Formats: sequence, C-alpha cells, structure tokens
Amino acid sequence: MMRFMGPTRTDRTLRRAAAVVERAQPGHPVAPATAGRWLIALALVLTAINLRPAISGLGPVLAEVRADLGMNATVAGLLTSVPALCFAVFGFAAPRLAGRFGPVRIVVLGLCTISVGLGLRALAGNTVVFLATSALALGGIAVGNVLMPVLVKRFFPDRIGPVTGLYSMGLAVGTSAAAACTIPLARAVGGNWRAGLAGWAVLAALALIPWAVLLRRARSRAARRDPLPGRATVATAPPPRMRRSRTAWALAVFFGLQATAAYITMGWLPQIYRDAGVSAGTAGLLLALVMGLSAPLSFLIPAIATRMRSQGPLVIAIGLCSLAGYLGLWLAPAGGAWLWAVLLGVGNAAFTVALVMIGLRSRSGPGVIRLSAFAQSVGYLLSVPGPLLVGALNEATGGWDAPLLLMTCLLLAQITCGVLAGRDRCVEDGH
Repeated sequence: MMRFMGPTRTDRTLRRAAAVVERAQPGHPVAPATAGRWLIALALVLTAINLRPAISGLGPVLAEVRADLGMNATVAGLLTSVPALCFAVFGFAAPRLAGRFGPVRIVVLGLCTISVGLGLRALAGNTVVFLATSALALGGIAVGNVLMPVLVKRFFPDRIGPVTGLYSMGLAVGTSAAAACTIPLARAVGGNWRAGLAGWAVLAALALIPWAVLLRRARSRAARRDPLPGRATVATAPPPRMRRSRTAWALAVFFGLQATAAYITMGWLPQIYRDAGVSAGTAGLLLALVMGLSAPLSFLIPAIATRMRSQGPLVIAIGLCSLAGYLGLWLAPAGGAWLWAVLLGVGNAAFTVALVMIGLRSRSGPGVIRLSAFAQSVGYLLSVPGPLLVGALNEATGGWDAPLLLMTCLLLAQITCGVLAGRDRCVEDGH
C-alpha cells in the first residue's frame, strides 16, 4: 500500500532542525545532542563561503572595471578600503539588531543584502553606483562577520572547535574561489566583467535555501505559541574599557595592520602581477593561492600559538615571510610569482594569530568580549587608509616601488605591535 501516510524521515529531520533554529535565540540554550544540525552546519558553511567573494572577486577584473567606468586609481584604491570601513561601521549595529530580531534572521537578511548588492553592482553604469552597491553588499558581509561566531557557539556548544574550523575553511574557500573563478566566469560569457561579478550574487542567493527551509519550519511551530518568535531581548554588554591598556592598543594596531596588508593584497596583488606581464587568469590564480593557504593554516596556527607563552616569535616568523614576498614582488614579480604568492599566503596567517591572541590576552569571558570588540573595531578603522594610499602612490609614481615601500614600513610596524601584543600578560591586570 501507499507508504506516505506519515511524515518522512526528511520531514522529521527538518522539523527538528527548525526547532533548533527557533530555540537559538537569546536566552534559549541549544541542547548539544539535538538532531538535524547537519542542515544548520550546511547553512553556516554556505554563509561563510559568501563572506569574501565581494572583495576577492573584484581584484582580478579591476582593470576592466576601471576602464569601463572611467575609474581612476585613487577611486579604485577607495574600493579596496571600503570593506574595512563597512566592517567597522555596520558591525557596530549587528549585536543590537540580533538582540531585537534574532541572529538567524539578521544573518539571512545579510545574505539577501549581499546577493542584491552584488547583483546591482554588476549592472552599475558609473563609479558612484558601483561604490554604493559595493557598500550595500559589504554591509551584509559585516553583520555576517560579527554574528557567524555567535551562531556557531549557539547551535554547536559542544562542537565549537570543529564547526569553527569548517566556518574558517568556508571563508578561505569563498575567498580563493572568487579570486580564481571570476576571470573564467567572465570569459565564459564573452569576456564581460559584469557577468563574472554577477555570478557571486547567484551563489549568495543559493546560500539562502537551507536558511529558508529552517525558518519556515520554525515559523510554523512558533506561530502556535508566540506571534513574534525570535524577538527576545538581551542585556546589552557594557562598553569595552580598554583605552588605557597598552596590550589592548598593541593588539588593536596589530589587527589593523594585518587587515591593511590583507586588503591591499586582495585589492592590488593581481594588478601588480598584471603590470609585470602576468596574464589576468594567472594573476587571479595567484591571489587564490595566497588566500587559499589560510584554510590549512587556520587549523595549524592556533595549536602552535596556544602552546607558546609569548606569541612574539610566531609573529616575527610570519612577518618575515611577508617581507620576503614583498622583496620578491619588487625584484622579480613575474619570475618568482608563485613563490611570492606562497610567502604572502603564509604571511596572511597573521589574521589567525590576532584572533588567537584576543583569547589569550584576557582570562575572563567578559574581558574577551570587550577586548575583541575594541581590537576589531579600532583595527578595521585603522585599515581603511592603507589600500587607498597604495592606489594613490601607484597613480602618482606610475609604478609599484613606492607602494611596496609603504607596505614594507607598515609590515615592520605590524611585527613590532604583534610582539608587544604577544607578551604573556592580560588586560585585566592593567597592562
């Protein structure tokens, strides 16, 4: 006889997963053994993949965008600075929005904003519209940056490490895939850069599917009990009091300088290679290599850093790799292109070191929250001018010697601040 008299296994799984989403609001702890979390894990990974293509996918086609829109190098440098500014500005609003509407809904809204912003950016007819739609997409990414760790901890309190690893790998995959595939996507439709960028809007829209399924199930369950599910309120965390801490300032500046280096790399490295005679497709692959190396390193660095009493030697070792990469770009950018990309990829692991040190430099939960907010907010604001200055120097000098000199000076300051931040002391002790 017919075998669909009752709910299928898939239906039961989705309902259980939706129940997890419904309970994953402020004040509702999630049981570690809740079934159906595989769908939530998939949603988290797909979301993480979409938090970087808006940035790394632009570099390989930046020359075509500039030519088509009549964009000068200074404005192009502004494009590489906008991400950090948006992360600092929109990131401040994420906790308040999550407290009012629930973190799941805000992350879903962020994904919608990413998709719409990237789609409209691909249709932009002038520089102003291109900048505005880029900022729209980056606003969605900003709230995702802030709330993704919250969702990982809330949905998987017993699997924070492995799921954070998956989430970090999703970030790396999205970054490197956008860098490597934007040019092939553009060539597949006649070499149109607009199609190459629009493809990432489609990817963001696809990431909405598992969230839509979970929210639909949660809504149907909550409607029987609560007309406004998920609008729980939370106590506002006290503002961080880190302004008098030398360690907090050292960590904030270190975070900002490593972010500066990362945004300069994502925005300008393909152009440095292309100006040296490397093809556009190869330049995109080189950027993909730089960003892709962060995936395995994100698993190795925390284990190394937490075993060290001071993280200064690790900061120096990683910084020397970046320094060698800059030197190679100055002396023979095309001749050793792949080696320089590997060195810069290792240097890019400074981001992971910064995240580890945020946890190590404070011994209490509230202290970590305050230190993280201070270091990342100040750091992202500090990183805004760097890519813009690189673009302005390139336009003023007609080459990359001056920009590389600036990048080297910033790197030396990054190493110095990283060594200071890596000392074995905690902000609660007044250091």
